[in-house]
Amino acid sequence: MTKVLCVLYDDPVDGYPRSYARDDIPKLERYPDGQTLPTPSAIDFKPGQLLGSVSGELGLRKFLEDQGHTLVVTSDKDGPNSRFERELPDADVVISQPFWPAYLTEERIKKAKKLKLAITAGIGSDHVDLQAAMERSITVAEVTFCNSISVSEHVVMMILALVRNYIPSYQWVVKGGWNIADCVERSYDFEGMNVGTVAAGRIGLAVLRRLKPFDVKLHYMDRHRLPEKVEKELGLTYHPNVESMVKVCDVVTINCPLHPETEHMFNDELLSKMKRGSYIVNTARGKICDRDAIVRALKSGQIAGYAGDVWFPQPPPQDHPWRTMPHHGMTPHISGTSLSAQARYAAGTREIIEAFLGGKPIRDEYLIVDEGKLAGTGAHSYSAGDATKGSEEAARYEKV
Repeated sequence: MTKVLCVLYDDPVDGYPRSYARDDIPKLERYPDGQTLPTPSAIDFKPGQLLGSVSGELGLRKFLEDQGHTLVVTSDKDGPNSRFERELPDADVVISQPFWPAYLTEERIKKAKKLKLAITAGIGSDHVDLQAAMERSITVAEVTFCNSISVSEHVVMMILALVRNYIPSYQWVVKGGWNIADCVERSYDFEGMNVGTVAAGRIGLAVLRRLKPFDVKLHYMDRHRLPEKVEKELGLTYHPNVESMVKVCDVVTINCPLHPETEHMFNDELLSKMKRGSYIVNTARGKICDRDAIVRALKSGQIAGYAGDVWFPQPPPQDHPWRTMPHHGMTPHISGTSLSAQARYAAGTREIIEAFLGGKPIRDEYLIVDEGKLAGTGAHSYSAGDATKGSEEAARYEKV
């Protein structure tokens, strides 16, 4: 029988919800490009439930245990004495989320002698050492497109929050004030600004489509150029590299995968080429930005604001400087784990496991690594290598 080791984030501090704010969520049939939503044989949960925390178990326990398989669910993932590390040596399948990633480093993969499949319940598999997975012929899969629209909505929200100085204004209300001048001294109209996305894949293109009605000037760079029809429809300006794009943009949104080619892309040199007073929104991966370079750029005024929900490592230690840097709009990594998104990535995770257990092919669009090489979405979006170095710092996080 198969042992499935699943790492999920902790339950709410006030206890697992007995009721929800809404009775249901909209039912979708297809994603914007026509790809169907996950198609498992069945699901053992009601869409809209909290599935991504430990008590939710992605709705997998009944399905797996009815077939005699073992499911271990934990949030204890970091450090040599974590439950994840103890359970890993005899695990056949590892499931993890980008929001609370179980880092599958080369060292951990060496200990996982039976590991055959690593699933990302969500999108973005950079918490796996893809090079080591290829060398061990471990299949890496993720639930492509499951939360791309969720993230794109979050991007638009964060852009407006920065440009309109929403967060400090809200805080004045909480403090009992009516300090209008303090609120508007860093508030601008979004209309007419130049906005660019680093990558225009599923998330980046969805962001561009949502920004079009704001009457802004749209730019993008990507190693795969969009069709001319799409460029004309959205009025896009294409840039062959990130340097040429950031020079003209008032707002830059980062929507590319993390791999060796994008690691620390936004460093001191690139930030110095941006327009003074521009904004950065990063819902891709924290390590695409040089942590300390972002802090320096905010303190100097080179950038006017930085928002996002991705950090490195995750969770970040209490002394991570992004918690206290000026003019930020950071959140925990939540953009892709709304209750709506959880229903899709839980169903997609089950679809992948059903294929694995049944000896059937996993959807090509779900594949990142297969048969010792980048495959499917992985071949389109990633480069070979490892982006997990430094992830051991996550063990320094202390719950509050």
